[in-house]
Amino acid sequence: MAIDRRTLFKSVGAGAVLGGPFAGFLSSTAAAAPSFRSLGPVPDARDGVVRLHLPAGFSYRSFHDTTTPVVHPDGTTLPGRHDGMGAFPGPSGRSVLVRNHEINGPVPAFASTAPVYDPMTGGGTTTVDVDGTGNVASWRPSLAGTQMNCSGGQMPWGSWITCEETVNGPDVGPDFTGAPNVALTKPHGFIFEVPAAGEASGEPIRSAGRFAHESVAYDPVGNALYLTEDDFSFPSGFYRYLPPTDAMAEGRLDDGGRLQMLRVVGMPNADLAAAQRRRATYDVDWVDIEDPAPVFPYTPGATAPTSNNTAIQYVSAQGLAQGAARFSRLEGSAYDNGVVYFCSTQGGGAPEGGPNPLVDGWGTGFGQIWAYRTEEQVLQLIYQSPGRDTLDFPDNVTTSARGTLVVCEDHDQDNYLRGLSRGGQIFDLALNRMAGRFGDEFAGTTFSPDHRTLFVNIQASRGLTFAIWGPWTRIGV
Repeated sequence: MAIDRRTLFKSVGAGAVLGGPFAGFLSSTAAAAPSFRSLGPVPDARDGVVRLHLPAGFSYRSFHDTTTPVVHPDGTTLPGRHDGMGAFPGPSGRSVLVRNHEINGPVPAFASTAPVYDPMTGGGTTTVDVDGTGNVASWRPSLAGTQMNCSGGQMPWGSWITCEETVNGPDVGPDFTGAPNVALTKPHGFIFEVPAAGEASGEPIRSAGRFAHESVAYDPVGNALYLTEDDFSFPSGFYRYLPPTDAMAEGRLDDGGRLQMLRVVGMPNADLAAAQRRRATYDVDWVDIEDPAPVFPYTPGATAPTSNNTAIQYVSAQGLAQGAARFSRLEGSAYDNGVVYFCSTQGGGAPEGGPNPLVDGWGTGFGQIWAYRTEEQVLQLIYQSPGRDTLDFPDNVTTSARGTLVVCEDHDQDNYLRGLSRGGQIFDLALNRMAGRFGDEFAGTTFSPDHRTLFVNIQASRGLTFAIWGPWTRIGV
């Protein structure tokens, strides 16, 4: 079906237009959606069932559909809730995907054939060897015993950093589900490194913080890891982790570094979740987090006295006390040519505390996309959604070979993959048309190393992964 979406780039804010990676995003013009971007039903190459609507000339195959159990030869059952994902070069031109599974709760680890951090929780990652048309050669568990593995980030030395979006542990009271944490054996809320080849250590990088981690993006020039926080009910922060060694030279991210939180110069506790003026541009600096990885007092076998609400704000409160900026639900991020792009899922509305018809979390808007220029330490808003029909709760994000941002939506109506071009156009790339599951979110968007295939997940208890291929150049991706 033809989708005529608004294509005028509607970012808002104050400040001069910047050059470099920002320039194209800010030089938009209004234009009608060209016909070659219209979406229509396309049958799945796996079984002929229509699960996606795509532009003309595109095809896809789904795989690892956990509607029915997917069992590895070692007896491991593939978890559901497929989420963040990275793609690495594999054998014979294939891709190696490292994929998150956002499992919560005190349940047994899904595998014992991979490094296990906490045997009493069921999240982690799986590693998949797959070709460009979605044919799976093999898969294996690569990290188990972690929790709420939401998104993460792909490292240029060949590793995936997976993020725990929680602070559960035996030292913290029940989270939003009400489930007790007494059975857990380790504190959670950390990031873990998972090599695309070889073994993960199964140990967290504690100095990068214990908070509701969502995603990371690494700047190889400045040797800094940028981290987003999705603190659902409270203001979220944007962080950077400065490792103690050169990660590019070492080929790994070492623990023992310094965690910092972004602050806007001259604007203590700037409310960046609220609607911004056109081209909002801010000089920023960073404040140190002195206690990034707390462990709270508790008695084994008893409910911990520290509430989840207290624990989940512990790290950000240290930054806010020094004037750090407040965002709404920071989720996906990606690094490209000196710029870190990241999504504020519910940013762009009235200041929190005013009318909030959404009641989906902290923030009253339909989403913002920010860009941080690492060398100049300049932050700029490059897109703010004017309404949910244009962009509805942006989540995971990646960049194409041409610099187009590919954004996953995550809300309760039709969920799309959207493109945001350097020319300032927002347009539709894919629409979820899984029967009875139109509201299931897209997640984990990532391109194959040769940029011919876009891999993306549908995240739900019955998760699955898509390989999508077609004439990307023709549609400007």
